[in-house]
Amino acid sequence: MAESPCKTLLVEAKHAGERLDRYLAAECPGISRSQLKQLIEAGDVTVEAKAAKPSHKLRGGERVMLTVPPPEAPALVPEDIPLKVLYEDADLLVLDKPAEMVVHLGAGVKQGTLVNALLHHCKDLSGIGGVARPGIVHRLDKGTSGLLVVAKNDRAHQGLSSQFQSRRVAKTYLAFVWGRPRDASGKIDVPLGRSERDRKRIASHGRKLRPAVTRYRVLKRWPAMALLELKPETGRTHQLRVHLAELGNPIVGDPTYGRRHLKASELSPELTAILQETTFQLLHAWRLSFEHPVTGKVMSFEAPMRAEMETFQKLLEKSP
Repeated sequence: MAESPCKTLLVEAKHAGERLDRYLAAECPGISRSQLKQLIEAGDVTVEAKAAKPSHKLRGGERVMLTVPPPEAPALVPEDIPLKVLYEDADLLVLDKPAEMVVHLGAGVKQGTLVNALLHHCKDLSGIGGVARPGIVHRLDKGTSGLLVVAKNDRAHQGLSSQFQSRRVAKTYLAFVWGRPRDASGKIDVPLGRSERDRKRIASHGRKLRPAVTRYRVLKRWPAMALLELKPETGRTHQLRVHLAELGNPIVGDPTYGRRHLKASELSPELTAILQETTFQLLHAWRLSFEHPVTGKVMSFEAPMRAEMETFQKLLEKSP
C-alpha cells in the first residue's frame, strides 16, 4: 500500500478566526470534508503538534500538520475479478464498469466490489479515499455502467479530485427515458439532498439541498420513450436519475426513481419481456475527458453502450 502522505501548512493571518475543518477543506481540495472530519477526530491532524477539534478556531501563524493514513490491508480482500481496463499507466487507470458491479464496500456489500478487484489488479493504490475506498476519485451507482477513472497514487488522487471539484472533468452519459421530453435540449437546475423521509433516496425538497445542474439533449425519440445525452455540471448522488424523474422522464429500469407499470399498447412484447427482467437503470457513462494529473495532457475516452442497452435500442428501432 501507499505510504502515509504528510502535509504541513503554515496558517496565514487572513485565516484568523476560521474553523480548522473549513480551513483544511479549502487548502486540501483532494480530500472531502467528511474524510477531513474523520482524520481530525482520529488525531491525524495537529495544530502546533497538538490534536484539535474540527471546530478549533485558528489564530494565524500556527503550523497545521495533516497525515493521511494508507488503507488498512485487513479491511479489504483482493479478489481476482476481471476488469475491462481501457487505459493504464503508473498514475491512473480508466475502466469500463459493468452495471452489476458495486464500486466500494457499503451496507450489505462485503465483497465483489470494484475496490476488491482493484486491490488484486494494482499492488499500490491511493490511500486518500480511505480504508474502504482506496483509489476511488468518483463513483457510478450500481446499475450504471461505463467509464470510471481510478487513482493509483496520492498525487494522482489529489490532482483528479481537484479537477472534479472545480468541474473541469467532462462527463457525458446516455440514458433511455420514459416519455418524450418536450424540448430537444435543455438544462435541469434543481438542487438536491437526502430525503428526510427515506435516507437512501435523494430528493429535491428538504433542508440541506445543494446546487445540482444537468444539461440534456434528445438523440432519438420513439412513441413511449427517448434516448438522451446527459452532461452533468455537478456530481451529486443519484443526480441524473432524480433530475430526469423531476423532468417527468425517469430513466427506464431505474428501481428507485423510474419504476412504472407497462402498458401492452406502449411496447412490443419483446421490449416488455426485457423490461420485466431488467434490474438496472438503462444509464451509461459514455464519454470522459480530463487532464492527466501528472503530465497535464488532455485525455478523452469513450465506452460503447453495454450489450443490454444496445439490444434494447435495436428492438426499439424495429418496433412500430
